[in-house]
Amino acid sequence: MNRTTAREIAMHMVFQMTFTGTPAGELLERELNEESFALRAGTEPLYSEFPDKGSLEYISKVVAGVEEHAAEIDEAISQYAKGWRLKRIDRVAAAILRVCMCEILYLPDVPNSAAINEAVEIAKGYVDDDVVKFINGILGSFVRDRFPEPEGEG
Repeated sequence: MNRTTAREIAMHMVFQMTFTGTPAGELLERELNEESFALRAGTEPLYSEFPDKGSLEYISKVVAGVEEHAAEIDEAISQYAKGWRLKRIDRVAAAILRVCMCEILYLPDVPNSAAINEAVEIAKGYVDDDVVKFINGILGSFVRDRFPEPEGEG
């Protein structure tokens, strides 16, 4: 399984976690197994391949990281979603933003530009173009402010 697919599955789980209030550990245990994937594979092609060890670790890190750092991640989203309260942001868009923010802040092996590009590409499959632009704007502003390029680079 490639990282893009693992990222999208993590987004699904973050959406489900925030929508239902299910704790990350419980959700991961229930959903991240071969039986659950087999049940979903017929209707959701994303689940046709069970994740390899690296993908399982990545999905688990992201989902648990979003839960563990929810306050900081949501604060950052709220700060950069100028004029929008987090509760008003589309729930799928919020899940995509949370996954990407988690990667940027807590997974240093994922380049910020790759995390943002992947978030935008995933968003294109779920939300309209205006929301995709909104997601890209929030993430781009966040990275430019929090991780400015040193002088002479760029």
